[in-house]
Amino acid sequence: MLSEPQMAGPSTALMRKAYARWAPVYDVVYDKLTEPAARAAVEAAAEHGPRILEAGVGTGLALGYYPKASFVCGVDLSEDMLKRARAKVRRRNLSHVKGLQVMDVCHLGYADASFDAVVAQFLITLVPDPEAAMSEFLRVVRPGGGIVLANHFGQSDGPVARVEEIVAPLCTKIGWSSDFKATRIEAWARRNGVEVVGLKPTFPGGFFKILRMRKPG
Repeated sequence: MLSEPQMAGPSTALMRKAYARWAPVYDVVYDKLTEPAARAAVEAAAEHGPRILEAGVGTGLALGYYPKASFVCGVDLSEDMLKRARAKVRRRNLSHVKGLQVMDVCHLGYADASFDAVVAQFLITLVPDPEAAMSEFLRVVRPGGGIVLANHFGQSDGPVARVEEIVAPLCTKIGWSSDFKATRIEAWARRNGVEVVGLKPTFPGGFFKILRMRKPG
């Protein structure tokens, strides 16, 4: 059987630089655009229990969406982004947020089975090694827990897919991805015995999708 083709992702250094540039304007650009998908991802993660890790928490746009009884930890590669997230936590008194740390999602500093769920919003298509990140999410989630991804995933075929592949190099330079397909994550799930619960389109017009998975219990 042929393996899923592996696409080269941006380097960690490139990601740090891109998000250092984006940090001051990130909320203005992305807040309303990503809110419906972020809320749906948070809701799906919270179904598994209160202890949630948000991987790639960024400026903390979604931190206010969690139930108040949650125990939320957030990690991000960018200190510039985290400074803004910490300011939100203080300003809004988000007491359910228990920690925000600089951390590489491919090398999480948490013990096995630490969380009921991991949620990653607009992240997985950008990390240098998505499979390594997914394996770390799987490691830190308890048996029976969930992994929830909110992202734009490229079309599998057709004219839109070809356009996405053509513009992919440009998107990578600005810290985005256009042609990363959900089938790559689904293939990882099959190899690791992870149940794919569903892939659901959301606003705007299905551009973002919620991919839900469950760790074997």
